Amino acid sequence: MHRTLAAALAAACIVTGQGARAADTDLKRLTLRQDSLGWEAVGRLDLAERGFCTGVLVATDLVLTAAHCLIDRAGDRIDPRQVIFRAGLRDEQAIAERTGARAVLHPDYDPEDSDGLRQLTSDVALLVLARPIPAATAAPFTVGAPTAPGATVSLVSYARGRDRALSWQRACSVLGQGQGALLFTCDADFGSSGAPVFEVSSGRARIVSLVSRGTREGGQTQVFGPEIAAPLEATRRALREGRGVWPEPGFTARRLEIRRSGDPHSSGSTGARFVRP
Repeated sequence: MHRTLAAALAAACIVTGQGARAADTDLKRLTLRQDSLGWEAVGRLDLAERGFCTGVLVATDLVLTAAHCLIDRAGDRIDPRQVIFRAGLRDEQAIAERTGARAVLHPDYDPEDSDGLRQLTSDVALLVLARPIPAATAAPFTVGAPTAPGATVSLVSYARGRDRALSWQRACSVLGQGQGALLFTCDADFGSSGAPVFEVSSGRARIVSLVSRGTREGGQTQVFGPEIAAPLEATRRALREGRGVWPEPGFTARRLEIRRSGDPHSSGSTGARFVRP
């Protein structure tokens, strides 16, 4: 992502928590079975030969992730039947593994949208699994109340260099909020796209956002994501109504219609969109 786009998104987060930044914690690798208790519904999405993203169960058969994870570099939709969700994966052992069956993107998502804010706030997708994962095995997460600048959130994710097990950052900060977008200090990297951002103040963790894109500069990370409640509901509605759901009978992956030229550095790529200036 260009620094100009990052600046524009940061500017969109108009309500900032000046001086309210919490003390961020380090990432903890969830190596042992007991470490990952409660996080089983977060998993790695393996995208055939296109890398991986992170996803989270929001129903026993529904995985929430970033929309751009299901678009390849050519701008084509990835066949969900080639996607594997590995719940709670650690050192090649998963709590459960399922292939995808169908998928849907947020109705407003366009990988070539020149409006970076609109693209960010619609960067939401649902993968329908071929078979449900029982809640007793991996309990799906629900959506939490809106969060505000200065709040503390948690991130559970995979990423480049830590793709074999989940990493949990118990505390990172909300730096900004505005126009449906959130800005975080969470430690994310390539492969963290779709990773759930949780608020934990109300007891069991609840999803407030997901990782869409970010920048890394001078050892500092800025991560952007949508306020998840409204775009997730819009995507669920599209799924219920069958709008934009694929594959259809006789489906062949097709190129998405391009309305206008966008950011060439982020177009159609899988994994989190990060840049090191």
